[in-house]
Amino acid sequence: MHLDPLAILTAFGLIFLAELPDKTMFASLAMGTRMRPLYVWFGTSTAFIVHVAIAVGAGSLIGLLPDWTVKSVSAALFAFGAFMLLRGGGDDDEDAGGRTVTGFWPVCTTAFMAVFISEWGDLTQITTANLAATNGVASVAVGSAAALMSVSALALLAGRFIAKRVPLKTVQRVGGICMLGLAVWSVVEIFAG
Repeated sequence: MHLDPLAILTAFGLIFLAELPDKTMFASLAMGTRMRPLYVWFGTSTAFIVHVAIAVGAGSLIGLLPDWTVKSVSAALFAFGAFMLLRGGGDDDEDAGGRTVTGFWPVCTTAFMAVFISEWGDLTQITTANLAATNGVASVAVGSAAALMSVSALALLAGRFIAKRVPLKTVQRVGGICMLGLAVWSVVEIFAG
């Protein structure tokens, strides 16, 4: 396996910049305010690695998936996330850190599924597939995975920073509104495409 440093840097730079304003970055941020950030990062990173493997291994097949189906499931997951964050009530299940205790596997699985489903046919996945066709599979895979995992880590760090300085209820409401916005965005993409 030959790794080309220039191809790795090219993939990292392009994918990092494409993922920064992406909906999965905001989903990571929202999940990180409600769940343990490290657990969320493991889930999102695993989903990104799977997507990178799919993109570099079978990039041309991604376009065969029905776009409306992927966006519908994505919208449903974001709507569920919004519901979970916005469901009110005076009874908070908080530990001393202000987070709901749900365990590694439930958090990791939730984060994995949210990212795995919403990333199908995403710009970063298509870009990764295109780069792999011309710059070498291994180099592009390393650069793309590192970029996606870095953006997720940045979002989770921002979420943790915000959670320490803003009341949890406010963070949850803002996160829920963001998730609801992402659900609406996904539905609009169904009809716009």
